Amino acid sequence: MIKRLFLYALLATGAAATTFPFLWMVTTAFKTLPEALTPTLKLLPAQWQWHNFIETFQAAPFGRYFFNSFLVGFVVTGAAVVSSLMAGYAFARLEFRGRALLFGLVLATMMVPFEATLIPNFAMIRRLGWYNTYPALIVPWCANAFSIFLMRQAFMGLPSDYFDAAKVDGCGHLRFLLRVATPLVKPALVTVGLFAFLASYNSLIWPLVVTSEDTMRVVQVGLAVFSGAEGVRLHLLMCASTIVILPTVALYFTAQKSFLESSLGSGIKG
Repeated sequence: MIKRLFLYALLATGAAATTFPFLWMVTTAFKTLPEALTPTLKLLPAQWQWHNFIETFQAAPFGRYFFNSFLVGFVVTGAAVVSSLMAGYAFARLEFRGRALLFGLVLATMMVPFEATLIPNFAMIRRLGWYNTYPALIVPWCANAFSIFLMRQAFMGLPSDYFDAAKVDGCGHLRFLLRVATPLVKPALVTVGLFAFLASYNSLIWPLVVTSEDTMRVVQVGLAVFSGAEGVRLHLLMCASTIVILPTVALYFTAQKSFLESSLGSGIKG
């Protein structure tokens, strides 16, 4: 009993320590600037400033920023899901010369830091004439090694009897992939889509490098509007951060439910 109470207290302390910065961000969004800059960590504002949200959207074209972020995020997610699905199945089920070497090279790219490829990727974008365009924000992230690895492992976990039975019935690789294998690896596919969208939506450095016009900016770059030579408008920055984080929170709960349903429904029945 004492051990369980200690465990609950430890978990509650960890949850409180994790949650407090988010609560402080949300409540600071409703404070005045002097109150937000107060060194004491006062959680609740003295008077709720609801007009901060209106002032936030007036300070920058966040409607356009959100449109760009969602457009790029959804396209990248769809492309990453398709590419990882096809490549993962090929590495797991197709027999071809050099498969192990090619898969090793794909995994090796995970060891290369993003900063090492930033300048070469930017030079390629300029040569292609994609600067300040959607392809510059989308194309470099349409495939990644981690998603391919995750899907390959998911396909490797499927019993080979499924493929053998489908092959006897005259089912080819593409039909087997779409009709049989994909529903069985849906939890991994949901995870790939979730990671792809979050990585694209939360990206800052790359959109900042390949865009310079407000019409092509994304929400993460838009947060920099509230930091300038005159200082940081902390209350508006926290207000904008609260607005920006809401889609990711909603996506998390939606994807969590889908992931659990997919996991429960993808078990192998005897």
